[in-house]
Amino acid sequence: MKNLPLGLIGRIMYALPLLGFAIGHFTSANQMAGMVPSYFPAPVVFVYLTGVALLAAGISIIIQKKAKLATMLLGVMLLIFVLTLHLPGMMGGDQTSMAMFMKDLSMAGAAFFMSSVFSD
Repeated sequence: MKNLPLGLIGRIMYALPLLGFAIGHFTSANQMAGMVPSYFPAPVVFVYLTGVALLAAGISIIIQKKAKLATMLLGVMLLIFVLTLHLPGMMGGDQTSMAMFMKDLSMAGAAFFMSSVFSD
């Protein structure tokens, strides 16, 4: 157990869902566009941009290139989602929004923690 590369395992466990979420944004953009607030123009474009950001962050974390910047930006993006997408729905009593609020809040916290660990 002493030689178990927990940092590597943790990085990969954090990054793989980001890659999966990115794929979901690319394959279900039209369905996800309904989640984008109405005051944003071209909601499908925002879904694709989010997919690109998730993909870039996941790859960056795995290969440890620009990972400090990527995790900081990921944390900011997730906090924006928490405040603009999930909080209003949660306040309206939507259980799915509550689950997404908790998921994105915890992932943002982990991203900020990881940004303190990377040194690039």
